[in-house]
Amino acid sequence: MTHLHKALIFLSLVMVSISGQTDYLSGMAAFARDDYQTALLEWRPLAEKGQAEAQFNLGALYDQGLGVQRDHAQAAVWYQRAAAQGHVQAQYNLAVLYANGLGVAQNYPEAARWYRQAAVRGLQEAQFNLAVLYENGFGTVQDYAEAADWYRRAAEEGHTAAQNNLGVLYANGQGVPRNPAIAYAWYEVAAARGNAKARANRDQLTRHLSTEQLAEGHRLAEEYAQRYRPALP
Repeated sequence: MTHLHKALIFLSLVMVSISGQTDYLSGMAAFARDDYQTALLEWRPLAEKGQAEAQFNLGALYDQGLGVQRDHAQAAVWYQRAAAQGHVQAQYNLAVLYANGLGVAQNYPEAARWYRQAAVRGLQEAQFNLAVLYENGFGTVQDYAEAADWYRRAAEEGHTAAQNNLGVLYANGQGVPRNPAIAYAWYEVAAARGNAKARANRDQLTRHLSTEQLAEGHRLAEEYAQRYRPALP
């Protein structure tokens, strides 16, 4: 199986309601100086009042055990509340908990539901993990075409694992027409950005390509490398 990527845990500085902005920023300042207990105290009242960013941040603290004993069940509670309000990172992290059975019973259909909500909002890791579920039939009917579609979306944004996996689908003709040149191109793009699996797949595939296929693969790789540059931070 192609492994799911783990949760993205980070806290973000955002504008919140005027009534809670000072406390929220105080929590961010405490977090920045590694005073997680103070951050927890600042964010909890806001989270209990329904502020989505504070709910997500509280979930992240419980998820990582920062300023509090690690508790995936509590993380799931706070992620759920933020996710229900459309917080994309909370949706993704909640999906990861469901996929891995952390703090909640393992539930691939529920993981797929939350991955999809984050994926349609453009989160690359969610797109990648949703594709993995479709590729393997976890929480959904196995569907290589859907897997290819979600891998492609992440691949075109520079996600190297998605680029590698899309290459595998083209090499095997799963969900897309078999095309070794396109497979080579995606492997090459991912390998050039440091993906070891893609490098190994490229080298193995190269031994089976004709001169014409290899030339086309090189051409496509150059095209993809220019067209699908990773977004700058």
